[in-house]
Amino acid sequence: MINNSRPVLFFDSGIGGLTIFREARIIIPKRRFIYIVDDAAFPYGLWKGEALRQRLSDLFSRLLKKYNPLLCVIACNTASTLALDELRAAFPDYNFVGTVPAIKPAAERSRSGLVSVLATFGTIRRACTHSLIAAHAGRCLFSLVGSGKLSIVAEAYLRGEAVDSKIICAEILPCFIEQNGKYTDIIVLACTHYPFLITLFRKFAPWPVDWLEPSAAIAHRIHSLLPPCENDSGSDEDIAFFISGQIDCATRRLFHAFGLKCNSLPDFLDFARINT
Repeated sequence: MINNSRPVLFFDSGIGGLTIFREARIIIPKRRFIYIVDDAAFPYGLWKGEALRQRLSDLFSRLLKKYNPLLCVIACNTASTLALDELRAAFPDYNFVGTVPAIKPAAERSRSGLVSVLATFGTIRRACTHSLIAAHAGRCLFSLVGSGKLSIVAEAYLRGEAVDSKIICAEILPCFIEQNGKYTDIIVLACTHYPFLITLFRKFAPWPVDWLEPSAAIAHRIHSLLPPCENDSGSDEDIAFFISGQIDCATRRLFHAFGLKCNSLPDFLDFARINT
C-alpha cells in the first residue's frame, strides 16, 4: 500500500504540461498527482541554458525530498532537451519521463519528406533536438522554427483572453515550405503549450498538415513505468503548486477544470527571484 501514498509529480513552467496530464489522468485514474508550476520563471524558452539548468537542478533537489514521488514527468520540451539527462544522473533513485520533439514518428509518417518542428528558441538550439534529427531524419528535410511568443499566447488563450491572429500567423507560417512541388505535410509541436492552440493553427494554416504532438504516447509511457496500484478506492486530491505563490482567478478556474486544486509553495518562494 505504500506506493499509493507517493504521488506522480508533473513539472512545467506553466499550463503546457496539462496537455499530458489530461491524457495521463484518463489512463491512470487511481494515482495521486502533484503538478509543480514554475510560473515565476515562465517562459523557459527565453532562459540562458546554464542558468535554467542550475535552476532545475536546485528545484528538483528540494522537490524530490519534499514529495518523494513515484515518477517525475518533465512536461516541457525546453527543460527536457536541456536537463533531462543531468537530472537522471543527479537523482538516480528516481524515474524521469521527459518530453522531446517527436522527430522519429514524424519522419516515419511524412509522405512529402518536408517536416517542420515548431518549438521555443531554447528547444531549437539544444543539441538533443539536433541529435534526434541526425539519428532519425532519414530521407526527410527538417526545418526548425523557433517561437518566442506562442507559449505566452497559449497561456493567455486558455485564460479566456483575446488572441491576435496576426501573431499566430507570423509564428506558424515559416513552418510551411514548398520545395520542388512538394509541401510540408507534418509539423511537430515541440512545446507542450502548443496543442492548446491547435484549432487556431488549423484555421490559419495555408494548407492542411498533420500537427504531431506526443501527449498520448507520453501518458502511456508514464503508465508503463508505474508499479501496480494496490488500492482500488481511488486517488487523493490532485494539487497544482505554484512557485510564484501568485494565482489569479482565471488560473484557478483553468486548473480546476482539469481536476487540480491550486496552492502555493511557501517554502519555495526564494525561487520566485529569477535570473534568466
